Amino acid sequence: MAWLLALLLGWGAPVLAQQQAPAETLSLVGLTASRGEDGVILAFDLRLNLPRPVEEALAKGVPLHFIAEAELLRNRWYWTDRSVVRVQRSWRLAWQPLTRNWRVSFGGLHQLYATLPEALAVMSRNSRWRITDAQTVDDDARYSVVFSWRLDSSQLPRPLQFGLGDSDWDIGIQRTVPLTEGPR
Repeated sequence: MAWLLALLLGWGAPVLAQQQAPAETLSLVGLTASRGEDGVILAFDLRLNLPRPVEEALAKGVPLHFIAEAELLRNRWYWTDRSVVRVQRSWRLAWQPLTRNWRVSFGGLHQLYATLPEALAVMSRNSRWRITDAQTVDDDARYSVVFSWRLDSSQLPRPLQFGLGDSDWDIGIQRTVPLTEGPR
């Protein structure tokens, strides 16, 4: 009974706020870039927790577009690194109210998922993304890969683009990793 009185008087509010602290929106669990016979292969694994306003927009039928970009850079000591190739992938995530499923579109392919975490897992993980051919990279040069993954805010409906100063809609990450030798 005392805890109920403390909660009603507001004494328990800071404790509840600490327990419901928001999880980190986007974190990089793993990122590797290697070259082999198949070419340059990128593997990434992200942990994605959408903020409440973004989830509410999805539930109301607003589709979200996510973009993963990878840029292969040749390291140069005398000037800035030279961009060799830049590739990107994009996904569209939407709630389908009639079937009560989450739809992930990638290119011309579509897949339905029962829960939002399942749909997010498909977009935030890739183990063999082939960036370029093996002939593109020289054996004696050093390379690095700049990887970025973000919410494409330019694809949002115009009314939502006006409030983009809010940090809840700023979902993205960028990292650079050296290119390592893979199995040949």
